[in-house]
Amino acid sequence: MQHDSFTDDDIRKIYSLKNIAVVGMSKNPDKAAHYVPKYLIDNGYNVIPVNPTATEILGRKCYSTLLDISGPVDVVDVFRPSDQLMPVMEQAVKIKPHVIWLQEGIHNTEAEEVANKAGIPVVVFNRCMLAEHKRLF
Repeated sequence: MQHDSFTDDDIRKIYSLKNIAVVGMSKNPDKAAHYVPKYLIDNGYNVIPVNPTATEILGRKCYSTLLDISGPVDVVDVFRPSDQLMPVMEQAVKIKPHVIWLQEGIHNTEAEEVANKAGIPVVVFNRCMLAEHKRLF
């Protein structure tokens, strides 16, 4: 398995950021795109759902795109298929989060390069925000 260049200390610093936009957040409690953000909410994070098919998830207003969010976004956490990543990255670069986190199994070198060129680090290579939080805290 490939690994990114983030150390455990780097990952811990990401968890100090509190406003997390979750692209592809799901209404289905059986999906990781639902229970991972729920875990983050339960652990004190401000999760901002992004899903054009919902108006509210877990009692929080849902936005159609990252560009619709009016408040600050520190982390963009992505639950979208790898081949649908480019538009997400293009939007993310416009809102300038501190970091973009691609959930397990999501990888698109061309899309990741868009973020890297904008100076936004991308967490890739099979890291899950829930699993890493449990491992490190």
